Amino acid sequence: MSHCTGGNRPASVWKGQKHKILIVDKTARILGPLTWNASRILASPCEFLAHKRYWHRRRSRYSLRILCVTTTDMHIRSPLDSDLPALLALEEASFRSDRISRRSFRRWLRHRDCVFRVAVDGDEPGEADNASHKEHSTLLGYALVTLRRGTRLARLYSLAVDGAARGRGIAQALLASVEQAARDAGAIDMRLEVAENNHGAIALYEKLGYTRFGLYEDYYEDHASALRMEKRIRPYQPAGDNRQLPWLPQTTAFTCGPASLMMAMAGLPGANYLPSPEEEIALWREATTVFMTSGHGGCHPMGLALAAHRRGFRAEVWVNIEGPLFLEGVRDENKKRVMRIAHEGFERECREAGIAVHHSDIDQDELTRRFSAGANMLILISTYRMDSMKAPHWVTLSGFDDACLYVHDPDLGDTSPRALREAPRNPLDCQHLPIARGSFAAMSRFGSSRLRAVVALEALEALEAPSSS
Repeated sequence: MSHCTGGNRPASVWKGQKHKILIVDKTARILGPLTWNASRILASPCEFLAHKRYWHRRRSRYSLRILCVTTTDMHIRSPLDSDLPALLALEEASFRSDRISRRSFRRWLRHRDCVFRVAVDGDEPGEADNASHKEHSTLLGYALVTLRRGTRLARLYSLAVDGAARGRGIAQALLASVEQAARDAGAIDMRLEVAENNHGAIALYEKLGYTRFGLYEDYYEDHASALRMEKRIRPYQPAGDNRQLPWLPQTTAFTCGPASLMMAMAGLPGANYLPSPEEEIALWREATTVFMTSGHGGCHPMGLALAAHRRGFRAEVWVNIEGPLFLEGVRDENKKRVMRIAHEGFERECREAGIAVHHSDIDQDELTRRFSAGANMLILISTYRMDSMKAPHWVTLSGFDDACLYVHDPDLGDTSPRALREAPRNPLDCQHLPIARGSFAAMSRFGSSRLRAVVALEALEALEAPSSS
C-alpha cells in the first residue's frame, strides 16, 4: 500500500545559509548527514561535493552523489505512542483511500519486523531535553517499511509528508533513513507500489534510484493500478536466470505443496497448464502424507513428483534420507502406520513411473544449474526463521544471483493461526523473496533429521524436440 506525498527540493536550496546533506557512495552507503554552510567550500572529499560547481567537476573521481538536501530545522527519529494523533491526522490529510487505521498504526508502533521513522521540526535535541522535545515537536512526515523475516526483502509500506512542509527534502531524507535502517537489518532489496497516475511520486522514486518492474492492476480501494518499483539497497553483481513465474496463493493451511507445484508447472514454457482451486485440492489428495504432527497431512516430495508426472511433466526428486518422512513429532502409532503405508506407495509408484529419486543432498550449485537449464524447482524449507513456527513448507525457486536465492512463497499468512491472521501479508511480499545463500542453507533443512527435499520439473515439450520431416 505504498504511497508518497513528498516533493522535490527546489534549486533555491543552494542559496540558503545552512543545510543538512546526505551523500552516498557508489555502494549506496550513506556518508552523511553533514551540515553545510553555503558561504564556503569545505575541505573533505564528502563535504566539498556540496558545492554545486565543484561537485560537477569532481564526481567522476570520487563516485559520490548527493542523495538529498534538507533544511536543518527538522530531524528524523522513531515514532512514539504520543505521535499517534498526529500520524492519524497526517494520514487523513494525505490520502483519500487506503488509509492506515488507528489499530494498524498501534500495531506498527510495536512491531519488530518493520522500520518506522518520523520527521519532526527542529534540530535534534540533546540528551537533557530529549524527552520534552519529542513530546512537543510537530510531525512533518513519516515512512514505514516492512521487513519479511527470514528474507532480505524490505517493502516501503507508506510514505507521507505534510503539505505545508513540502519542498524541504523531507521525503528524500525519510527514504534515506529507512533505507539505511533496512540495510542495517540485512535487507538487499527495497520494493514499493505507487499509484500509476502519481507522477510526482514516481519521479521522486526514479530520482532516488528505484526502477519499474511491474504493474499491479486494480490495486487500491478506488481500483487504481499501482506501479511496482524496486531498488537494490545493498548492491551486488547479479547472475543467473530470473525467469517470470506466476505467483499463486495457497487457499488452505496444508496446500503449500500443491500451490508451489502449480506455480512450477504453469511457469514452464509451452506447458499450457491451468491452475485452479479445484486442481490445488486434487494435487493435495494425490501427494498427501495423510497425517502430520497435527491437522491434515502435508505433501510428500515423491507424491508431488508423481502428480506432475501424471500431468505430462518430467519430474526428479532429491531427498537426503531414506524411509518415511515427517514421522518425528507424530506420537500416534496408527498415524505413523498410515504415513509409512503412504510413503511405501509413493516409492513403488515412482519406480513404476521411472521417476528418478536420489537419496542425497542437492547443493546450491546443482540447484541453480538445473534452474538455469530450464527446470523449475520446488524446495522444502522450515518456516522457523520466517514465522518462528517449526513447520515444513514448500516454495518455488524463482531466480538466483551471487548473494541470494529468490523464491515464490504461496503463504499469505491468512490460513495460519490467529496471531498471523491479524496482519496478513501482501501478495507482493511473497513474490521473488530474496533469501541470502547462507540463510537458505539453514532454512532448507527440516527437523532433527535435517531433512532436505527438492523436486525438479521440466516440460516434456522442451526435452523432446519435434522431428524434422
